[in-house]
Amino acid sequence: MGNRHYSNLTWKNRLKIEEMLREGHKAQAIADALHVHNSTIYREIKRGMTRQITSDLEYVDVYCADTAQRKYEANMAAKGPDLKIGKDRALHDFLEDKMLNDHYSPAAALAAIKTEGKIFSVEISEWTLYSYIEKGVFLHLTNADLPAGGRRKTKYRKVKEARLPRGTSIEERPAEIEDRAEPGDWEMDSVVSAKGSNKRLVVLTERVTREELIFLTPDGTTDSVRRVLDGLERKMGADTFSKVFRTITVDNGSEFADCDGLEKSCLRSGTRTHMYYCHPYSSYERGSNENCNRLIRRWLPKGTSFKGLTRQAVKKIQDWINSYPREILGFYSAGQLFRDYLRAAGLDRALEVF
Repeated sequence: MGNRHYSNLTWKNRLKIEEMLREGHKAQAIADALHVHNSTIYREIKRGMTRQITSDLEYVDVYCADTAQRKYEANMAAKGPDLKIGKDRALHDFLEDKMLNDHYSPAAALAAIKTEGKIFSVEISEWTLYSYIEKGVFLHLTNADLPAGGRRKTKYRKVKEARLPRGTSIEERPAEIEDRAEPGDWEMDSVVSAKGSNKRLVVLTERVTREELIFLTPDGTTDSVRRVLDGLERKMGADTFSKVFRTITVDNGSEFADCDGLEKSCLRSGTRTHMYYCHPYSSYERGSNENCNRLIRRWLPKGTSFKGLTRQAVKKIQDWINSYPREILGFYSAGQLFRDYLRAAGLDRALEVF
């Protein structure tokens, strides 16, 4: 029978096991042929057992070398050189809570360790954290719970306009706004409800700090959008409003059609801001807005009806976004950076709104 020993089976060994089982050989005979202990064969058969359907449409359990090999490779990868997170249960629980309950990305969850002053016995990289999630190391967290993964950069083309924009085209927007030279320039959009509700969210995103304002409106009319801006202007005053909201960039949606009404101050004669209009079908020209909309969708996925949505719930989402550590901001939060800007600029009255 030869010397028996414990060892890891190879791909060829597994093919041999599959062949011998198909021919009716018992586990002991297979162990003798491969010069391994019979317990190794029993474990291997259990690992590679797969349910298949026969030509008679009956299900049978058979050993599959391919299945066994995949499981073996996955187990070896999961072990790795050292499963660091297994040495610190507190780290495991902290990261799982951040990603599962606070809707943080893996990168943001790791950044929160530093921003919140947490100290754990081990450190792991973002790549390692993604690997642990993929391998099922966390008790409750899976890839399905994570925000959408990395997106390939989409190639865009400008659509030729069939008519002039309702206001100033984005083509005339000053270069310093495009370059995000300083805060005070915003992008605005609306997020729609599923069928069954006319309610919408009017969202404003500051281009430099990514500060987010979200307002629940009864419908998607221009009047509703104008009332949002009127309310902000009344709270902070015409002069402060004009400094905080120097410009607002929007798409060509019907809710933004009244350019004059949106620009006109409700407290004094003249304008309060300047509107710029994107090219048709060019949401990428409001990239910061679109990214923040994806954060909103972590809480209100597409297909969600806003019928029962309350202003308190919307405020909770807004506060979460503005306290969320953003990689593009060096893992500072938008709220922290924007308030620092308002204080430095002497716009203290605006702090009462934000």
